[in-house]
Amino acid sequence: MPGKKNFEAQLAALEELRHQPDEACIPPLRATLKHQNNYIVAKAADIVAQRRLEALLPDLLAAIDRFFEDAEKRDPQCWAKNSLSRALAALDMQDPAPFLRGVKHVQLEATWGGRSDTGGVLRGTCALALVQCRALCEVELLRHLLDMLVDTDKSARGDAVRAVEQVGSSAASLLLRLRAQIGGDEEPEILGGCYAGVLRIEGVSALPWVSRFLATEDNAAGEAALAMAATHSVEAFEMLKARWEKARDAWFRSVLLSAIALTRQSAATEFLLSLVKSDSIGADQVVEALLRSLPSEEVLLRLKALVTGNARLERAFAANLTVQR
Repeated sequence: MPGKKNFEAQLAALEELRHQPDEACIPPLRATLKHQNNYIVAKAADIVAQRRLEALLPDLLAAIDRFFEDAEKRDPQCWAKNSLSRALAALDMQDPAPFLRGVKHVQLEATWGGRSDTGGVLRGTCALALVQCRALCEVELLRHLLDMLVDTDKSARGDAVRAVEQVGSSAASLLLRLRAQIGGDEEPEILGGCYAGVLRIEGVSALPWVSRFLATEDNAAGEAALAMAATHSVEAFEMLKARWEKARDAWFRSVLLSAIALTRQSAATEFLLSLVKSDSIGADQVVEALLRSLPSEEVLLRLKALVTGNARLERAFAANLTVQR
C-alpha cells in the first residue's frame, strides 16, 4: 500500500518538525501548506500555531483562501480551515477578513439520508478570533456575533456566547441577557453560558436577574444555580438557600445543595453541616454535596464526626469520599 505508506511518512516528517529550530522547519512547513491534502495541511497549520511562526502568516492566508474554494471537495469536514483559522488566531491576526468569511461559512456534505453542515466548528473558531481583531468596532463585532447566537450548530452557538462574553462590555452583557431570556428548546449549556457570562461581566449585581431562572427547576435552572455558585459570594449563597427552602423537585434540591457548597462561603458550609447534624431529609445528599466541593481538611473532619454512628450517612460519606480524594 504505497499511498498509505507515503501519507504516514509525510505525517511522521511533520511531527519531527515540532522539535526542529525555526529556521529548519519554516521551509518544509511553507511547502506543506501548499499541499492538496487537507488533513496534511491541517497538521502543518497546527505546528505553525504551536511554534508561533509569524513568518508563515502569508502562507496561512493563501492556504485558507484555497480551501474556501470548492470547499466540500477540497476540504471535507473542514479539517484544513479549522486548523488554519486557529493558527491565524494564535498569531494574533488582526485583519478580520478570513474570520468574517469563516463565521458565514456553511459546508453541506453528503451523509446517510441527506446532507449535513460540517462548518460549525469553523464558525465558532472564527467568532472567538474576531474578538481580538482591533480593526472591528464593538458595534460591528457584536452585529456579527448576534447572528451566531442563533446558529444552527450547538458548538458554534456556545463559542458565540463565549465570544460575546469576551467583549466584556455593557452592550455585550445585554446581548447575553436577551439571548437567555429568549430561551427556547435548546441545550441548557448554552443558556448556562449566558448566565455565567453576564455574571462575569456585571458581577454580583446580576445575581437577582440570574436567580429568576431558578424557578423552572429544570436543567437550565441547574445551570443558573451553578453559575451563581461560581461567584463565590455570600449573596449567591443566600439566594440559593432561599430557593432550596421552596424547591419541590428532589433532583433540583440536590443541585441547589451542590451549588450552595460550591459557593465556598463559610456561612454555606455551616448551613450544610447543620443539616447533616440534624439528620434532616436529604442529609445524605448534603454529605455528597459537601464532599464534591472538595472541602478543607477541617471541614472534612467535622463532617466525618457528624456522620459517625449514622449508618445511612456513613454510607453516603464512604461512597463520595473518593470524589474528594
